[in-house]
Amino acid sequence: MNTANRKVKVAALSIVSNSVLIILKVTAGLLSGSISIISEAIHSGMDLIASIIAFFSVRMSSKPADRKHPYGHGKIENVSGVLEGLLIFVAACLIIAEAIKKIQHPVEISQTWVAIAVMLFSGVVNTLVSRILYKVAKEEDSIALEADALHLKTDVYTSLGVAVGLLLIWITKINILDPIAAILVALLIIKEAFVLCKNAFEPLLDTKLSDEDEMKIKTIMDSYHGKILDYHNLRTRKSGNIKYIDCHLTVSEGLTIRETHEMSDEMERELELALKNTNVNIHFEPGKDGQ
Repeated sequence: MNTANRKVKVAALSIVSNSVLIILKVTAGLLSGSISIISEAIHSGMDLIASIIAFFSVRMSSKPADRKHPYGHGKIENVSGVLEGLLIFVAACLIIAEAIKKIQHPVEISQTWVAIAVMLFSGVVNTLVSRILYKVAKEEDSIALEADALHLKTDVYTSLGVAVGLLLIWITKINILDPIAAILVALLIIKEAFVLCKNAFEPLLDTKLSDEDEMKIKTIMDSYHGKILDYHNLRTRKSGNIKYIDCHLTVSEGLTIRETHEMSDEMERELELALKNTNVNIHFEPGKDGQ
């Protein structure tokens, strides 16, 4: 299976799982009257929208470069990541607003065990799907799929939190614990939204690659010390899952064009092995031996 098809298929899996869980959560929320479960249904609704955005973004980002987009379409994934983060923030605000109403006007919880069972089932499903998404996201370096996986991972924690809250309500008969649990869910979601927006937005500003990645690049450059006089103007950035490396090399003026080209090809191969999905642009400058 090629990279594009693989990413699209796992994005579609997220859409299906979120759709099923929304139906179950809405049903359980209406039967029990629990605002924390309704808040989880809202959360899953935002997750569904995010999954749909991720689905279309990975399809579009996989399109090859063209005349109008010579650097490809990778940044579509970053745009989708920012949109997903904003959606999560909106979901959190809706949850808090609804929870405050329930604190002011408490509602008795019924069908507690049905509600708890739905939350536990949701936690198991999202654990499995998020692991699949995260695995493919890391292997294909996809910010859109990583964002989707992060959504579902948060949903796992919030679902389990709601299940524990409902269990405590069943034991203590203190119904106000339900909207309090919903607010705690919302605060976790807000934190998720901030992290996601930050990670997705930085590449849009052409932020450099991580220190770890740049250290790998410098290690490879340093290994050519006997063949090049020096390297400078190292610049890195990222677009979608493609890493771009620009660098100036000073070489002996005695090297032929063929020798320089062969060394360039060798260096590019090493960089592409060390950093997956890498585009390397090397500019050679003549120097003098012994300088």
